[in-house]
Amino acid sequence: MRQRRRRTVSRPRIVIVGAGFAGYRAARTLSRITRHKADITLLNPTDYFLYLPLLPQVAAGILEPRRVTVSLSGTLPRVRLVLGEADAVDLDGHTVRYVGPEGDRGTLSFDRLILAAGSVNKLLPIPGVAEHAHGFRSLPEALYLRDHVTRQLELAAAADDPETCSARCTFVVVGAGYTGTEVAAQGKLFADAQVRKHPLRAGLRPRWLLVDIAERVLPELNERLSHTADQVLRQRGVEVRMGTSVKEATHRGVLLTDGEFVGTRSLVWCVGVRPDPLAASLELPLEQGRLLVDPYLQVPGRPGLFAAGDAAAVPDLEKPGAYTPMTAQHAWRQGKAVAHNVAASLGLGERRAYRHRDLGFVVDLGGVKAAANPLGVNLSGVAAGAVTRGYHLAALPGNRVRVAADWLLDAVLPRQAVQLGLVRSGSVPLDTASPELARVPGGPEKGRAEPSADSREDSRSDADAGPETPDLIRDPDAARHPEPPGPVRQPDLPEGHEPSPGARADHATEADAGATSPDAPAVHKRRPDIPTAPAPEPASRNLPEGDS
Repeated sequence: MRQRRRRTVSRPRIVIVGAGFAGYRAARTLSRITRHKADITLLNPTDYFLYLPLLPQVAAGILEPRRVTVSLSGTLPRVRLVLGEADAVDLDGHTVRYVGPEGDRGTLSFDRLILAAGSVNKLLPIPGVAEHAHGFRSLPEALYLRDHVTRQLELAAAADDPETCSARCTFVVVGAGYTGTEVAAQGKLFADAQVRKHPLRAGLRPRWLLVDIAERVLPELNERLSHTADQVLRQRGVEVRMGTSVKEATHRGVLLTDGEFVGTRSLVWCVGVRPDPLAASLELPLEQGRLLVDPYLQVPGRPGLFAAGDAAAVPDLEKPGAYTPMTAQHAWRQGKAVAHNVAASLGLGERRAYRHRDLGFVVDLGGVKAAANPLGVNLSGVAAGAVTRGYHLAALPGNRVRVAADWLLDAVLPRQAVQLGLVRSGSVPLDTASPELARVPGGPEKGRAEPSADSREDSRSDADAGPETPDLIRDPDAARHPEPPGPVRQPDLPEGHEPSPGARADHATEADAGATSPDAPAVHKRRPDIPTAPAPEPASRNLPEGDS
């Protein structure tokens, strides 16, 4: 009897690098469209999708950390999750090399590759910033900042020297875009609440400074709403210094460009981001560190390569000659569009060009205060606050009930101000290509930037002094860099920053990569040591735009 041989038909392999707004949406949409007709693999350093717009509320103790995270394996059942950071891409060999969380290395083969690697903090050539400032675009950085603020206020209350007490209860935020504005607004409320329970010596109050070289707060918004946000900050007690930046940062404080030296142990860097170095390492045409793609989010000349989110420079069909800004709303919608186009390249449906329609934005100013522009209608105060929270609940891919419950509890109960000691200063250096991963002493290296000597010194100081714990994407020229302050030893506040011109970023982009030799095009290695142009602030508070 003749044995029949079954012919095995291999399914196309789709690899998605990054699980930010674009990568997560692409994976979710593709799993629905393909329905087991393709093997989808998602490569990401963490096992969760992070909803960046609510990160300032985590730092302020309003939301618990897990509320702003969504499980990848729990919400993407037909997608294979691989934990690791992309280390190199061989476009000709159709493989992606990665480094796992324990230092193990692996390789993923693909027929279609979607690059949605996101972004990282943007450094500026200002003395002391890399050593003393901290960013604010990841969960470890938010946890660090929350612990750091609490610790500094406790140390200030116990300090005998008035100068030391003043420096410890002074916090400097650089960058008046979406992120910096929200961090300053939420941070002031958080610090004031702690001081009401445990007053500082000599009647001192927490001092928060928001500095930016731009002419006004939130320069991405119209003047009316910008003025509203500025007014809310000033009435709350935040010192808003426009037209001012950081000239130098030290462990004792920061020197501003207007000549004033501000004693402080805390500097939050919300100035800028850069596209992921992986994009530049491919040795393909770039636009300010972002991979150039066509309106279908496909890289010209590379049929199997697609890009979306912060890592991609997508033509803006509404504004010929321009590129869509690096914002969360664009990344989210590009994720859906790229999924449809990848599926179309496999014979499933038709491809579609990416178009968007801006329906507005939201900026949370803490408490019941906010600024919003839904459908072009300018709102402020309680109405804007309701719209803002309603938007976030609708946009969250999960945890809606838990987030709403935390908001309710925060409205009726006092916040808990304790140091958890989960993240130390040296674990979240500003000059890292992996801000989403807290650096572990003696842990495996993944080819990312090493912490600076001062950062390591801060870490040692923290160990001696006690534990501390610590949206949105920007336009091509804007930059945002949030950051938690330095360690117990006296973190620093460095920064001189440039105005955040464009929308503020939900995702940060890192674009620090170098290129490999033209004679060896097969493997493209990341070089996070090469800086790239600053990216605009994320418009993490933007309302949804029309899907493409």
